[in-house]
Amino acid sequence: MTEGEPKAQGPRRPEMRVRPTAPIVPPSNVSGNALMLVIAIMAFLACLTFGAVSMVRATAASWQSQISREVTIQIKPDDALDMEQALKDARDLALTFAGTRDGTIVDRAATARLLEPWLGEGLNLDELPVPRLVIVTIDEQNPPDFAAMRQALAGKIPQAFLDDHRTWVDRLVAMARTTALIGTGVLVLVFSAMVLTVVFATRGALSGNRHIVEVLHFVGAEAGFVASEFQKHFLKISLKGSFAGGFLAALCFAVAGFWQGRSIATPESDQATALFGTFSMGLTGYLGIAATMVVIALLTTLTARFTVMRTIYEIDLIRSDPSRTDQLPDS
Repeated sequence: MTEGEPKAQGPRRPEMRVRPTAPIVPPSNVSGNALMLVIAIMAFLACLTFGAVSMVRATAASWQSQISREVTIQIKPDDALDMEQALKDARDLALTFAGTRDGTIVDRAATARLLEPWLGEGLNLDELPVPRLVIVTIDEQNPPDFAAMRQALAGKIPQAFLDDHRTWVDRLVAMARTTALIGTGVLVLVFSAMVLTVVFATRGALSGNRHIVEVLHFVGAEAGFVASEFQKHFLKISLKGSFAGGFLAALCFAVAGFWQGRSIATPESDQATALFGTFSMGLTGYLGIAATMVVIALLTTLTARFTVMRTIYEIDLIRSDPSRTDQLPDS
């Protein structure tokens, strides 16, 4: 071979290809379809209950705020009383107190509309001893002295009566607390049932695949490695199930809110609003649903890890006891 002549290239070696690794836990053996369905159902119930409790609390707080920000002055009719002048005097007197913001006289037409559900249409208020109303808006953070206002009204207009709605507010607060307590109790029961169901379903799915854990442990895999492989598998299952259940619960509230928004001023919507308030949970409710989904996924993952570690401990316990070696699988 002369200098400068290119060297002859020998036969090229075939390129080595890395064979793709299969998952340690075969999905075909540990499908987890039943577990995924159980997680989806329990996540739906838990998120639905959490959303309902959040909605009830928000509605009760809204009602309480609306009632607390107003007081009512009722003036009973009297033959010697100029009703229109008495209404103006009562409003002006109430606005002299610190903590009041505005006063509105309920006119005759509005009073008649308030009585229509009970007395029908076409009312003649001159023929009925119907009290007239003055609605006074107050500062919730700095309310006026109701006792002094009541005394001043009684001295100037004997037919006037101040209703600060304290009785209604106390009853509403008690009802809201009771409803929230009952809802929280239901949420605790649903979540407890979900915990037990997920635990037993996860253990059942793992008990049917104990041989996989035994084989991996016998070939030298550490307990932490085996547990992490099962964790990954069950984390995927739990995320799919919890996302499906949580998404369905959030969709139910969104559809209910959309229906309520589209059917405003209809009898069905008015009745639903009067009983349940608005079907809007707000950002807090949806964040709570997302947090519930995460808790379910973590619960399932930790249960899988605990079960695998316990299974490996039982295998090691059997191997260390010669009298129990017959319980080991044939190699």
